[in-house]
Formats: sequence, structure tokens, C-alpha cells
Amino acid sequence: MRVVATYNIKGGVGKTTTAVNLAHLAAVGGARTLIWDLDPQAAATFLFRVKPRVKGGSRGLVTRRRPIDEAIKGTDFPGLDLLPADFSYRNMDLELDDTKRRIRRLRQLIESVRDDYDVVVLDCPPSASLVSENVMNAADLLLVPLIPATLSLRTFDQLTRFVADSEGRRPEVMAFFSMADRRKKLHREVIDGIPRDRARVAETVVPSLSLIEQMPERRAPVTAFAPSSRAAQCYRDLWREVSA
Repeated sequence: MRVVATYNIKGGVGKTTTAVNLAHLAAVGGARTLIWDLDPQAAATFLFRVKPRVKGGSRGLVTRRRPIDEAIKGTDFPGLDLLPADFSYRNMDLELDDTKRRIRRLRQLIESVRDDYDVVVLDCPPSASLVSENVMNAADLLLVPLIPATLSLRTFDQLTRFVADSEGRRPEVMAFFSMADRRKKLHREVIDGIPRDRARVAETVVPSLSLIEQMPERRAPVTAFAPSSRAAQCYRDLWREVSA
């Protein structure tokens, strides 16, 4: 089982759209796939047409009062399941802090479904928190969407230091440019000028496209409702790099 987390300290950079599309592509490719929505805003849950309601809330999962497999829901796509979020997830940091292995609990929960899934995708909230430290311990790969801007690169530097300083397991980190617009001079300069030895940066650039923005309206991955589009091809290219 491989665990991929889409994560950035900043919000609004394309974490959820990436997680949803890559999870769908993994399932289309034949992998038994679970996407866990860890964001209390529950955007991935909404996109997959699942009610943002978790019986017992995040406390039930963290304390194991409710087995994780009882909270998992099916989606409209074969081979793809969802562990939904609800607003109770806003308290997950506090609940994790009350556990004995406070930075390893999410990993333990994911391990409990190891026999059921080949790929687990974590859609993470934008924060540097105890949930984030749990994600570091649970993930094999941290996939970081970056908007091509100077401050985004600074945030990425902060993130790589955060990973390096975290306790326990440290995931591989791969960044990629998201919501890119090559009509903008700054975007072109940042994409073309970033040193490739800075960290592992994917060759795939996901552009800012109206089709991707339509996902909340369509409530489906763009790789499902527009599989021949440029947007879908970009996510296929990114998934190919992630899989490699």
C-alpha cells in the first residue's frame, strides 16, 4: 500500500483538485483506492457527492471508538472509496494530542485497512499542526502544489524544513506547479527559473483552466467528466510521475 498526501501550508493552491483527480486515476488504473478527506471544510467529500457527516466525528476515529472501515463510503467510481470529513475535524489536533502516540495515530488507522487498499490519498488541510505531523508519519510521498510566485517558493522552503525537523518517518517530497498561467511573466519566470536541485520538482505543470474550476459544479473529477481534455492529460502526466 502506498500513501500519497497532497499538502501545503497555504490554502487555495489546488490540493483538493489534485487529490480527487489522482485518486480517480489510481482507481481507473486498477488500484484499490481510498481518499481520506482530512480537511474540516470537506471539499473532497462534497466533490464525491457524499454527505459531510462522520458518526462519532473525528474523535470517534482518533480514539478508535469507531473502526475506520465503518466510516468509509463508496463513490460513484469503481474501485474508489472515500473516508469523508465533517466540521468536527477542526478539533482533530486536540484529539490527537490526547492519544499516547500522538504523531503516529493516523498511520495506525491507515495501517488497519492495509489489506483493503493499494493506494491511499490524503487530502490535507492547510496548516502546520499536529495533524500535519501525523501526515508526515503516515505518507510515503508528500505532493506539494505550488502557485508560481515568489512567496509560494518561500512557503515551500518552510515546508521542506518542517519535514526535515519532524519526528519519526519522513516522506519523500515532490512539488509541482499548480494553477499556472504562462501568460503572466512572473509565472513563466518562476516555472522556468526554479533550480531543479532545490528539491524534487515534477516536470508536469497543471495550468489554471476553467474545466478544473468546474469540478465543484460537476461534483466529479475532471479526469472523469472531461477525460480527453488538456486538464485531464496534465493530471495523468502528474500521476505518471508520482507513480514512478
